[in-house]
Amino acid sequence: MTIPRVLSIAGSDSGGGAGIQADIKTITMLGGHAMTAITAITAQNTQGVTEVMPVPTATVLAQIDAVVSDIGVDAVKIGMIGSAETAEAVADALAGLPSVVFDPVMIATSGATLADGSTIAAFFRLMRVAALVTPNAPELATLSGLPVASETELENAARVLAGRHDVAVLAKGGHLTGDALTDLLVLPDGSLHSWTSDRIETRHSHGTGCTLSSAIATGLAQGKNLQDAIGSARLYVRAAMTAAPGLGAGQGPMGHGLGRVHFET
Repeated sequence: MTIPRVLSIAGSDSGGGAGIQADIKTITMLGGHAMTAITAITAQNTQGVTEVMPVPTATVLAQIDAVVSDIGVDAVKIGMIGSAETAEAVADALAGLPSVVFDPVMIATSGATLADGSTIAAFFRLMRVAALVTPNAPELATLSGLPVASETELENAARVLAGRHDVAVLAKGGHLTGDALTDLLVLPDGSLHSWTSDRIETRHSHGTGCTLSSAIATGLAQGKNLQDAIGSARLYVRAAMTAAPGLGAGQGPMGHGLGRVHFET
């Protein structure tokens, strides 16, 4: 049996809702084999992040080399990157690898800063090796240098970013207002695709970006085209939000297991 091999390069979330933990759950639930290169260790729960310790760049690269050289990789998801040095080095290490999905994590759902200015500046190197970048509205505003407070501005900023860096951009509309939520995919050639769905009102949305990007990477590893991978990933995120177990006093984790017991003795 051939199983899609997906490498997640991201930070560890001790609360289990986002980061590496969310990626492993997502990739596994969607039928892939999850591998990891941990870029940072965080102490966090549903109420916030209390400590962040970046993993040394050499150790991040060693993790990547260990899995690439033996198991192989069909797709890559990049999340929290840890430092500018690591961003630059990872970009070099991933050159030539297929289906790289880059989620430019800057701020946690709780509001904690997860990338400083120099790290954000190095994000543009990662875009050069990415097949897709998945910024939310605040991240898109930072990366494009443009205001993003409406769907029109979301599209305009996505077009600028896609054209400037020759990369497909999935601009996520979750931070915008309104009962409906629209995500826009802008390809480097300027073509546009969109998905609109009713907004799910819940405080249990920790890890939505991590889950979406790793789900897209899994879809690409399975041979889906970009639009189909995004469409199915959005459906999984919505299902996981609906199945959230209601844990914690703050921004709680989603229900990656979709509320089911998958194995019983």
